[in-house]
Amino acid sequence: MSHVLVGPDRISTEIESGACAYDVVGDKARQVVVARVNGEIVDLSHVLQDGDSVEPILISDPEGLSVLRHSVAHIVAQATQAVFDDVKLGIGPPIKDGFFYDFGTTRTFTPDDLVTIEKKCVEIINSGQKFSRRVTNRDAARSELSNEPFKIRLLGADEDATVMSEDVMEVGGGELTIYDNIDLRSGELRWCDLCRGPHVPDTRYIDARAIKLMRTSAAYWLGDQKNESMQRVYGTAWPTKDGLKQYLNMLEEAEKRDHRRLGVDLDLFSFPDEIGSGLAVFHPKGGIIRRQMEDYSRIRHENAGYQFVYTPHITKGALFEQSGHLDWYREGMFPAMHLDEELHEDGTVKRQGQDYYLKPMNCPFHNLIYKSRGRSYRELPLRLFEFGSVYRYERSGVIHGLTRVRGMTQDDAHIYCTPEQMGGELQNLLGFVLDLLRDYGLDDFYLELSTRNPEKSIGTEAEWEQATAALAEAAQKSGLELVPDPGGAAFYGPKISVQARDAIGRTWQMSTIQVDFQLPQRFELEYQASDGTRSRPIMIHRALFGSIERFFGVLLEHYAGAFPPWLAPVQVVGIPIAGAHVDYLEDVAAQLRAAGIRVEVDGSDERMQKKIRTAQTQKVPFMLIAGDEDISAGAVSFRYRDGTQENGVPVADAIAKIVEIVTSRVQI
Repeated sequence: MSHVLVGPDRISTEIESGACAYDVVGDKARQVVVARVNGEIVDLSHVLQDGDSVEPILISDPEGLSVLRHSVAHIVAQATQAVFDDVKLGIGPPIKDGFFYDFGTTRTFTPDDLVTIEKKCVEIINSGQKFSRRVTNRDAARSELSNEPFKIRLLGADEDATVMSEDVMEVGGGELTIYDNIDLRSGELRWCDLCRGPHVPDTRYIDARAIKLMRTSAAYWLGDQKNESMQRVYGTAWPTKDGLKQYLNMLEEAEKRDHRRLGVDLDLFSFPDEIGSGLAVFHPKGGIIRRQMEDYSRIRHENAGYQFVYTPHITKGALFEQSGHLDWYREGMFPAMHLDEELHEDGTVKRQGQDYYLKPMNCPFHNLIYKSRGRSYRELPLRLFEFGSVYRYERSGVIHGLTRVRGMTQDDAHIYCTPEQMGGELQNLLGFVLDLLRDYGLDDFYLELSTRNPEKSIGTEAEWEQATAALAEAAQKSGLELVPDPGGAAFYGPKISVQARDAIGRTWQMSTIQVDFQLPQRFELEYQASDGTRSRPIMIHRALFGSIERFFGVLLEHYAGAFPPWLAPVQVVGIPIAGAHVDYLEDVAAQLRAAGIRVEVDGSDERMQKKIRTAQTQKVPFMLIAGDEDISAGAVSFRYRDGTQENGVPVADAIAKIVEIVTSRVQI
């Protein structure tokens, strides 16, 4: 008999010697797809040992979904090789909301090819095949997979190169394994793939109605442009057909909300080729929205005790050498500009030049402001804030509208405080961030705690532990869900990221709060303590929007272009029924402007209904319509952008209603 501990509550049970995880946590409904044994996710066929801790992982759990999708990726590879006998296997990992599989082939997959492959996938799933794990060694695997050149390359030159790699799903995890797809009826081998797993027990755990191949693209072997070009097949898989349907509906809605399309349709911003990739210009209407976003943020920061600073866009490279950014982020920075060199008449160097860089972040500049004079403990916490323009050399393949750009404006704050102040300051910061995000219409949050990567960090373990504990305590006091992100911190300190879900359930990383013991040391920042000694402050980095551009794009998609009235570039359109009514509405518009409302009057020759459709297409919150009867009564017809309308509203009442809605920042 073996003794195991089952589930998160660690219920004790006894099983027969040689039993597997399925015997403990498996279910006939096929909802448990893998198990966590002593903290490691394994197949349900995993044989248990005395004293093992076993937890079931459901197909609906995040880990279960990844296993489901990786299993379907194997089926896609099997189906593709069944349809096209000239394709060679690459890799097929799960990704967010789906999976991909890369193939070596001279053909270019077409949409019709995807239909054919998907039909074959359904056939394989319905036929019933078992995923059977088999331990092997390098020599045996090289012989068995001799016709798969990419798999051979994954095996490496020696045993250690294989088993130690964690970069791809195929190898790593302590031993080399192959998964065989075995027919459940006949027991015959149908297909196999080099993989470390785990997988669902068999294809009966997969709903063939809940998978879909989405698209194809060109790719490079292991993502390196120096390697061979491949064909990548993207797909998605869900536990049920309803899950797939909801996902496809979300994608359809996301396409309608794509901020790049809305930016053109609403005349908000553009990316002129003459300027360069990833560099946006904001048009007048987009400029209004951006100004409103920034102005409200400024007011809130001033009320919270922040002091505004301004720093240049460019600096000598020595500043980023001192901060450490050149060591860690050089590849993400624009190349240096070598300037200031002076030569003698004979061409020899009279004065050495300097490397200048466009700044990728603001924190070193703020440290220089702090260091510009002596500081006392009475000044702390010192909260410096800047809308600072920064520049990052994003690769062309990852640039995406406003959400991934090369030039951006960060709403960047750096708080300098004593160790005793750190805990309270972090709690206040997190509350401030969440409240301000709610004011912009985001209210569904969870938090992510990014901790140290020992290979990409500086500082002592004690400093990191103190900083991480303070962040974790602040996060827990917020009452929000806290999700770990092991190894995801910046090189100088751990961080909390606010993750916000938008109107259609997508998650966006918003604000970040980072605790930093390192830069104050590198810049030798000090303050005079109450006992007269010199002490080192703690530095807290805080970006609320992340960048104005990205936050603009997120809000544009969240609202599908229909911004709340306080942010809308045009808040009211006056629509005259005929030309004779234009002057009346111009007078109403003048009163609205005097009250601080952004208003236009459509005096074009178009028919009234066309003017209404135009205003609705442009997502204008309010329309004031006037004809003869309205003029006689000193009134307007008050129409909302959703089509509801109130007739005969006195002008004064209409103006008061609009002003109240705008100033209260309610969403309609």
